[in-house]
Parts: sequence; C-alpha cells; structure tokens
Amino acid sequence: MGTHADLYKRHQAVMPSWIATYYDPPIELDRGEGRHVWDAEGNRYLDFFGGILTTMTAHALPEVTKAITEQAGKILHTSTVYMSRHMVELAEQIAEVSGIPDARVFFTTSGTEANDAALLLATSYRKSNQVLAMRNSYHGRSFSAVSITGNSAWSATSLSPFQTFYVHGANSFRSPFKDLPKGEYIAACVADLREVLDQTAKNVACLIAEPIQGVGGFSVPPDGLYGAFKEVLDEHGILWISDEVQTGWGRTGENFWGWQAHAPEGVTPDIVTFAKGIGNGTSIGGVIARADVMNCLQANSLSTFGGSPITMAAGLANLKYLLDNDLPANSREIGGWLIEQLRAAGEELPVVADVRGKGLMIGVELVKPGTLDPAPAAATAALNAAREGGLLIGKGGLHGNVLRLAPPLSLTRAEAEEGLRVLRHALTVAQEASA
Repeated sequence: MGTHADLYKRHQAVMPSWIATYYDPPIELDRGEGRHVWDAEGNRYLDFFGGILTTMTAHALPEVTKAITEQAGKILHTSTVYMSRHMVELAEQIAEVSGIPDARVFFTTSGTEANDAALLLATSYRKSNQVLAMRNSYHGRSFSAVSITGNSAWSATSLSPFQTFYVHGANSFRSPFKDLPKGEYIAACVADLREVLDQTAKNVACLIAEPIQGVGGFSVPPDGLYGAFKEVLDEHGILWISDEVQTGWGRTGENFWGWQAHAPEGVTPDIVTFAKGIGNGTSIGGVIARADVMNCLQANSLSTFGGSPITMAAGLANLKYLLDNDLPANSREIGGWLIEQLRAAGEELPVVADVRGKGLMIGVELVKPGTLDPAPAAATAALNAAREGGLLIGKGGLHGNVLRLAPPLSLTRAEAEEGLRVLRHALTVAQEASA
C-alpha cells in the first residue's frame, strides 16, 4: 500500500496546493469504529475531531451503515425532480425540531452550499445584496461564502457579490469590549450594530452568524447576544440566518441548536443552515426557513444530489440514534467535565490563555506566555504531540493558535479520560515550544 509519505507525493502531484492538511507528512485514515480510527499504516487513534465535527454519533455506526447498505441495494440516486420518501420523512423531522413555525426544508450536499442557498433566499426576499456578518467568521469556501467570511486566513479573494459589513461580538476573548461585564458587552455590540446600520442603504438583507464560531477557534459570544441583535434587526425587517453547520444537533449539550442560547422563548432565526453531523459522514447539508422566505424564489430550481435516497436514509438513521440515546445530554455531561479538567490543567501552563466552549465543542487558545500574542507554533507542537500520543484533534482561529476538540457525541467517560491524559502532555509540549 505504501507509506503516508509516498501517498503525499502523489497527492501533491495532482491536488491543489491550497488544500489544507494536518501533519508532515499528512496521514491517510483507513477505517473507523466507535470513537477510534486507524490510519493506513495501522496506527490507532482516539478521534477528538470527527472529520471536522462531521462524525457526530460514531464511526461505522451499525444503524447508519445498515440504512446505507439497504438503500444502496435499492436505488442510489433520483434527484429532486422525483419525490423521495426518505427526503420527505427527514424534512418532516427536521422541521419539527427546528423551532421555526411553518418551516420548509431544502437539502444540499454541504454546509457551504447550504449557506449559499440561505444567502440566495435572504437577498431575494429583501431585494438587497447588503449582508451583515461577524468578524472572525467562516461560512464555507464558495465564492459567495468566502465573500462574507470575516477570517482572513480563509478568505481567498476580495471580490464579492455582496456588500458586506462586519459586526463586533462573536470573539469575546479578543473583542475590544472583552473587559466589560456581560450586559455592558452586549450593549456595546448592539451599539456597534446600530452604528454599522447607519452606514448602509437601509435595506440590509440579513445577518449571518455562527452561534459558536468554528474555524474561528470555537469562539463563544455571550448568551443572548444574537437575541439582542434580532431586536434591532426586526426594526428594519432584516433576516437572521443562524449558521448551525457546526453547532447543530445538540453538540453544545445545553440546547439542540446553538441559537437557542441567544433567543427568548418564541423567538427564532428566520433561516437556519445545517450540515456535517446530521449525515455522520455522508454528504448532507440544508436550509430551514419559514415558508414565506423559502418560497420567495420566482425561478425554477432543483438539486441533483441534495436529498439523495442514500444520504437521506443515513440521516434518518443517524438522527434517530442521536435522539433515542439522548446524545446531547451525553455531550453536556462529558464535555462539561472535559472543559473543567482542561481549565484546571491550563492554570499551571501560561501558554494556555483560554479554555472555552460548550458540550463537546471545546477550544483551547494558546499564546506566548505573559502576553496575549497568538502562539501558532505551540498549537502545531500540541497537534503533533497529540497525534504521537494516539489522539487526533483540530486547530483553528484567525492565527492558527487554537486547539479544537470535537469528538463524536457518544464519547464515553473512559475515552474522555484517555484523551485528557494525552492532551495534558500535548499542552506541556506546547508550553516548551512557546518558551
């Protein structure tokens, strides 16, 4: 089969240079089971990143693989020009758990495509190409998604189909308002939003925001921020899009959707986008919106691969397993314990500036000791040390200095303890690298 190094040479010869990879050389994952994966050289790892928060329940979950196999034996593809029972059934369940009244669901193949569709809906509904986005944000790699990205590390071009305005508040650790108490912090961000709106043509289409920023380093705004924003948005008829590609399906533990930490009962986003975890590795994304917004498009449309029979069968089985086994509660319990333990470990290591997150969505920000200067080299050292110890983790943040931990939601306490042991050592290595 050859080594990772051999395959990487072939990869470099035929793949784009801008595809980001971890490790030197990158590794090839060959199989997975539960919360563990094996690379092509036979090394076993505890997976604390889940294919960028995509393996939501478990690797090779029998219920999901059975549903895929049975559907594959019947028909793989139809497209949306034909009805699909699995697609209707999954849409019904998603509409029910969405919280959005009179919800409609459109399936795509990725989070990027879902956010594209949401932006198309919002700008068409409002007849405006003005968009509000959050600083440090990430919403995908397409031309439209990149054009509203507030994180320069992932923004490949300054060309844009939108006039985008960026708002303060999502990255409270590095915000200029970070030293304010929560209420004053939110008030300052609302004042900033109003000041930004004063600079627009008074017909902004939408605000798009991640409840917890993913690529931005699992940055957590104070609860209630987007609810306070929505009061201002409603004054102008501006739509609120909640990008739940990484926070949805109970990953934060405390709620099924990330937006629920921000809005009072009865208040919902106008549009919600989702992807990643619902497919547990199959390509599912989608948009949920109230009927008048979803149905505003005047032209015909369809999706060739969105809502395919095989991915819908996987999504149905995966969602059922998630709900039947109350994995959001497990995320709350195990994730809460991990956050406490990591904060305790960080108190002894000056390289650790912040441990944040909710449930099994945890960020560890590393800095040069004695400062708040980002320490990307320390993060890389920790990433490599974790791998050497048999643990796969992620990395992110504007400066690449934040460790991202997002295991499958079925993570056990014993596996969390195993991962914590490796993480403690990896943070010690990061401390040495930052000296």
